[in-house]
Amino acid sequence: MTHGTAHPGGTPALRLTVLVGEQEVWHHKPLYTEIVHRAHEAGLAGASVFRGIEGFGADSLVHTQRLLSLSEDLPTAIVIIDTGDRIRAFLPQLDELLAGGGLVTLDPCERISYPRPGGTAPAGGGGG
Repeated sequence: MTHGTAHPGGTPALRLTVLVGEQEVWHHKPLYTEIVHRAHEAGLAGASVFRGIEGFGADSLVHTQRLLSLSEDLPTAIVIIDTGDRIRAFLPQLDELLAGGGLVTLDPCERISYPRPGGTAPAGGGGG
């Protein structure tokens, strides 16, 4: 959004970003995979996982691709966008999954869906 003006056809949405370490697991599989699968099962519009190349978190240790010894637990961001109500209804699942640590941010945004060739928008508004 630019100076309070909305893009024609845009709808208000909420962006949920979950920041975890790449090596964090949930029942022997990557935590980010479990979050994406639960978001899909909850019918959220879309989710994407982004692997960081460098970062630090609560442990204050900088993890980077440049040093082999510190490249094992790179930062990972899971980004999910949907309506505010649907995102907030999903948050209790994160309470369970992030009991071992993590960071969640919520940001208001504007969702703009572009039609696919053939004139139909992606199912659920598209995502990752």
